[in-house]
Amino acid sequence: VQLQASGGGLVQAGGSRRLSCAASDNAIFSVSDMGWYRQAPGKQRELVAIWPLSSSPQYADSVKGRFWISRDNGRNLVYLQMNSLKPEDTAVYYCNAKKIISGKAEYWGPGTQVTVSS
Repeated sequence: VQLQASGGGLVQAGGSRRLSCAASDNAIFSVSDMGWYRQAPGKQRELVAIWPLSSSPQYADSVKGRFWISRDNGRNLVYLQMNSLKPEDTAVYYCNAKKIISGKAEYWGPGTQVTVSS
């Protein structure tokens, strides 16, 4: 499956941005936990938000109350709504799919840059 993220760009602190991720294969999307990760310069990639297939969304403590993940199973889309952005949210954001049914596999998109200016 191919994951294509979009929606990154430059935003001022306090602003909002919505990222979108389109999965090319519904057969994979429908059996996967979908999530967003990010990697800032000089730091390890970290989980931002995940929507497991069979439970509620989960968020990193650093984004709770500001970011919201949603998924559209009919259109193979997952979104990350980011509000009240801070300079420390600056990173490359990656869409991730973890297939959990009929064998495990993990897929990554190429990432989209989000830069928050102060």
